[in-house]
Amino acid sequence: MIDLYLSLNEKFEVTACNQSVKEYLGKTEADILGETIWELFKTTISQKDVLAGLEAESEWKTTHIYSYNRIKYIFYMSIGKVFSSKSSAYIVHAHTKKEIDVLLEKKEEIFKEIQRMYEHIHGYFWTSNFDNGIETYFFPENIRKVTGYFAKEIEQLPGKLLYLIHKDDVSDTIKELNIFSSAGRKFSLILDYRIIRKDKQIRWIKESLSVQRDVNGKIISTAGIAIDITDLKEAQSKMERSESELKELNAAKDRFINILSHDLRAPFTSILGFSEILLAEPNLPLKEKNEYLNYIYDASQSQLQFINYLLDWSRLKTGSLKIEPQRLKAQGIIYQCISALTGNAIRKNIDIQVDIPDDLYIQVDERLLTQVILNILSNAIKFSFENSTIEINAALFNENQVEFVIKDFGLGIKTEDQGKIFSIDKSFTRDGTKGEKGSGFGLALVREIIEKHSGEIWFYSEENKGTEFHFTFPVPSNTILLVESDEHDRTMYMRTLTENFKNFKILFAENGYEAMNIIYESFPNLIIASHQMPLMNGIQLIESLKKGDSSLKYPIVIIGDDISDDSKKRYQQLGAKSVIEKPFNNDYLVKIISSTLS
Repeated sequence: MIDLYLSLNEKFEVTACNQSVKEYLGKTEADILGETIWELFKTTISQKDVLAGLEAESEWKTTHIYSYNRIKYIFYMSIGKVFSSKSSAYIVHAHTKKEIDVLLEKKEEIFKEIQRMYEHIHGYFWTSNFDNGIETYFFPENIRKVTGYFAKEIEQLPGKLLYLIHKDDVSDTIKELNIFSSAGRKFSLILDYRIIRKDKQIRWIKESLSVQRDVNGKIISTAGIAIDITDLKEAQSKMERSESELKELNAAKDRFINILSHDLRAPFTSILGFSEILLAEPNLPLKEKNEYLNYIYDASQSQLQFINYLLDWSRLKTGSLKIEPQRLKAQGIIYQCISALTGNAIRKNIDIQVDIPDDLYIQVDERLLTQVILNILSNAIKFSFENSTIEINAALFNENQVEFVIKDFGLGIKTEDQGKIFSIDKSFTRDGTKGEKGSGFGLALVREIIEKHSGEIWFYSEENKGTEFHFTFPVPSNTILLVESDEHDRTMYMRTLTENFKNFKILFAENGYEAMNIIYESFPNLIIASHQMPLMNGIQLIESLKKGDSSLKYPIVIIGDDISDDSKKRYQQLGAKSVIEKPFNNDYLVKIISSTLS
């Protein structure tokens, strides 16, 4: 494209020009300076019309023809008025019509190519032009992908694209556009705002505007590129939330380390102090020696408990402690924990009353559940008054969870301390009614265990009236897994199981490897497996499930024919519930399964 630049004085005489002017006029700068544009160019517009147009503050595009080396160049010329302190002057910019015509011919193709580009990034390209004070818009058809509206529908909307902007963003967006429009020397603007699509979805848009202005700074054309950045905004919001959470976690970590460093050191003051006395005073009376040894023993026990809780909590947090849920009878676990704490209860003459149905089952890791019950129950004993009662009950909370309640009538928890008891980064410990010590860390571990089982824990407490803790654990899925490679036998067993155990979901696997994947996903109540299977027999299946553990987490019934005595003995050692030899009738199979599930 040929660009000619000239500056003129108030008489329209040339005072300066660029190299292109000299080349295309075929004249030296000395020959050009002082000449008027009417003398240099054969124009189709008069000086009078140019002056009238400039007075009306419009930009004049004038055509003129200049012949040079027998080639005709048609120029589009823009003349703008510049004011100085002494006089007026003019700036002229002319470019060839030949190049413009080429662009105009390719306009349709160029727009299509631009649209193809933006189809891949979920956006659209639009333009507008002012002609005699009227603004004409071009909206592509792919605008519907972003806005939900067809191009013709956009053209009919009041305010066009502004109509789509969310009510909370429209005021600021229009304000920015007005400031930009009046900024005569600013040619680009970037906006972020939300739109409401035709289907009422809210989407985030990033729009880049580029404008052309006349010599007075008025916008004469606009090109806009709009991109849907909703996913980016959501990711940014998520990242900001994560950053905030990480900052809080980091602050909590600092608080926790401060508390931990204090709590780990504190007991050693007593331990070392009493140990030094015992070492330095060999002639201490036996009563004092025993008293000091009891202090050392109690402090050591408390510290060991604290460290064990801390290690378990840490392993749960990092996922290094594997949770292995199994179907357990709720009543049995409670009585085991009461038995372990019977001595503590007897010393304070506390009566523990249990109300739990015999047929209530839960799906939990037995060791971790035991930790939860022991911790809450030992706290209940610790903070109960002598000659009082503790109540333990459990029942279905909903179809998926069992709710446990452990209630005492002791010290209770002060209102200002109730927000601290589950927190890892807030130190809270309190002596029991007979001076019993605690680590202050147990309930943080309890909450972590319960939440890892997708349960919840909460409490109600009133000072000097007692506390009741509520917590939930999942109900077993009531699933029986059949592992049988023979299709005929599998069909027969499936029919028997479906007819007689309607409350159970019956799953099947053709071999031991397939069964392993199902077991770790569904935690079945019972596994019925064939003795002889391809790839992995019944013995190998049980050995894989045990993985070095002394107890078998899943009850297993083995079915087979010609099972050797050595194999039967091995199944017994591995913990199989029953070994059934073929042939047998369905009633016998149902009886064995029923007794195993009870």
